[in-house]
Amino acid sequence: MKLFVWDFHGVLEKGNDRAVEEISNSVLGANGYSQRFTMKEIELLYGKKWFEYFQRILPHEPHETHIKLQEACFEFSNSKPEIIARYIKSNDHATDVLDAINDTHQQILISNTRPDALRMFIASVGLEKYFPSGKYFAADAHRSAPINKNKLELLIEFLEGKTFDSVVVIGDSVRDMELASVANGISYLYALPGKAFPECLAQYKIRDLREVLREL
Repeated sequence: MKLFVWDFHGVLEKGNDRAVEEISNSVLGANGYSQRFTMKEIELLYGKKWFEYFQRILPHEPHETHIKLQEACFEFSNSKPEIIARYIKSNDHATDVLDAINDTHQQILISNTRPDALRMFIASVGLEKYFPSGKYFAADAHRSAPINKNKLELLIEFLEGKTFDSVVVIGDSVRDMELASVANGISYLYALPGKAFPECLAQYKIRDLREVLREL
């Protein structure tokens, strides 16, 4: 039996970057700023911590302001879940691939997202049957250690006392590919059509999730 380790944003889902744009710009306006993110900027920053978005667009503001705006974004998105629901969708072929893997292998999801938000995201795209409690983990990269474990620590913790034939990691970032170093894993670097692959080592670079099925 193999273990498949999935990232969520930009891999199993698509469209959330547009929700991030709307939420971020709404928070900027509500706090009296005239600056606005373009979609191109959101795509360049996607995957970073939310306060880092505000560092880019408001470089002369203190770090405390960037953190304040980050928290305002979380509060805004929690109060208006319809914004995320308007944009976010499961990625092309995601359910077919997850179904095929579920028949004979284990799979988990590890995301740099707050735990409450991750539950909501999974449900929003209809993937909760593949990732019930105990099969999804939130690294919550927006908060600092020692409060939270990072993705690598969460994976190592999950693997403790378990044996798999191999570990297959599917993600869209350098850090995701680093997870494959655990148990001599196999790495799949995914990028949505039209988006560039980040510069990093990966055994496979794919734009179609069905290519992961070569591992079955």
